[in-house]
Amino acid sequence: MNFIELEVWKKSRVFRNQIFALVKSFPVEEKYSLTSQIVRSSRSITANIAEGHGRYHVRENMQFCRTSRGSLSETLDHLIGALDCGYLSEQDFENLKHDSEEILRLLNGYIAFLKKQLNK
Repeated sequence: MNFIELEVWKKSRVFRNQIFALVKSFPVEEKYSLTSQIVRSSRSITANIAEGHGRYHVRENMQFCRTSRGSLSETLDHLIGALDCGYLSEQDFENLKHDSEEILRLLNGYIAFLKKQLNK
């Protein structure tokens, strides 16, 4: 199985693309601060899932998934900052928050699956 077949990676990819679309509406003065940070953290979610999968060692894969989980939390924090600055609507924020919660659930499930593999 390739990482692109993982449901958690697929959902994270959609989330990342939603973030890319969102930041296009951010003010130009945020280009090198909030915009850059939120794009990097959202990219890190999928990138760490992919890198962990490519390591072929369960413990390393789990660690990269935990890093991905941290990047997901960082992205949510940046979204809260964008909401506080008025760069996105409450509804858009709630939709993205819901998506992040779904990704978190999938990541935790994948980590639990990997733990079971480790204990076999």
